[in-house]
Amino acid sequence: MRSIFWRILASFWLALALVAGLSLLLGRTLNQDSWILARHPVVKDLAARWTNIYESQGAAEARRFLEGVRREHRIDVQVFDDAGEPLVARRGTALEGPRSRHPNSPWRRLGTDYTSPASGETYLFLYRIPHTELAAWHRDSLLWPLSALGIALVVLSLFSLLLTLAISRPLNRLRSAVHDLGRTAYQQNSLAALAARKDEFGVLAQDFNRMGERLQGLIDSQRQLLRDVSHELRSPLARLRIALALAERADEAERARLWPRLHQECDRLEALIGEILTLARLDGNPGATHAIDLAALLARLRDDARLSAPEQQIELQVEPNLNLQGWPDMLERAIDNLLRNALRFNPAEQPIEVRAERQQDRLCLSVRDHGPGVADEHVGQLGEPFFRAPGQTAAGHGLGLAIARRAAERHGGRLLLANHPQGGFVATLELPLATDRC
Repeated sequence: MRSIFWRILASFWLALALVAGLSLLLGRTLNQDSWILARHPVVKDLAARWTNIYESQGAAEARRFLEGVRREHRIDVQVFDDAGEPLVARRGTALEGPRSRHPNSPWRRLGTDYTSPASGETYLFLYRIPHTELAAWHRDSLLWPLSALGIALVVLSLFSLLLTLAISRPLNRLRSAVHDLGRTAYQQNSLAALAARKDEFGVLAQDFNRMGERLQGLIDSQRQLLRDVSHELRSPLARLRIALALAERADEAERARLWPRLHQECDRLEALIGEILTLARLDGNPGATHAIDLAALLARLRDDARLSAPEQQIELQVEPNLNLQGWPDMLERAIDNLLRNALRFNPAEQPIEVRAERQQDRLCLSVRDHGPGVADEHVGQLGEPFFRAPGQTAAGHGLGLAIARRAAERHGGRLLLANHPQGGFVATLELPLATDRC
């Protein structure tokens, strides 16, 4: 994975390396013989001027011209013919051949030839320029510092622009996605291109997509839950209003007959509100997880089910050493709902089969009844709040399976619902055997 950190660091290092390299290259260029001979204000046209004086005014005048250059600019000049013989030299100074070298000399020696346009003769000029004079010329000309500064500004500006675009564009996309999420108009494919990147922005976009999808799903489910709750509460409230209206106009005997109905509707309404609150609490913070003794929990639920439906048989098969980490109350409520759902539809002559076994690193807990099952086209909707399969006559509000599914998801698992191949219906909780969620 490419890291933004390393990309930024590499960009700055590369920019610095380019500036340093170009500076060295420019410095080397400015220090070459050809550059000095062509740009130095004294040397650049000295050969043409000397040749004109030598050929028109003679050697003595040419010597005085070179001595004037030495006094004014501290530059010694020697001139040789094609054979290497000196033509003029400063009085009292030994002549140096054009090929002489002194590595430790404080002078910079430069040589060039010049062909006279008038006579066609070629002259070889040997210049001795002090290093201090060259350094002063570089400083005074401002060519080097201005060039270096210009190169640094151009290179750093270019890299800064590219780096700014590389960071600001993904951030603008994320900002737009956050704005859409705040208006509940978030579209997951809006960050598809950014999520495909192999750096921190890509990971952030993927996490943001998951968060946005989760939040959008929660918002949609809460809206749907509010609509379903309002719809489900109307029926018992309407029946209560009718019963109260009848009781107000009835005599004592009729009122005595209506009171049990009022109590029944109140109990139904209280049970419905309790299940709605249970479903809503599953989205809250349940606290720390605890170790769950699955065998003891299932045995207790089986005994409770026998008390409410003594005519039903419950077969319990639990693989030993199935220890689960989670929230005991939440899991107990989920399994209890699955058992009660099976009790509503299972015939008395057939047992309800409860099995808990290990499959690799997951726990599979299944509850099977031998009832009529559910039509295949409605199986996918089971587990949605307040959904009841068409034709179902058993009591219930359609929240039991929704509570079980939500509890399974909070434990990092899932609820599988299906018709059994040999008849009846089976609900299976698949849970990880080692979880530590909060």
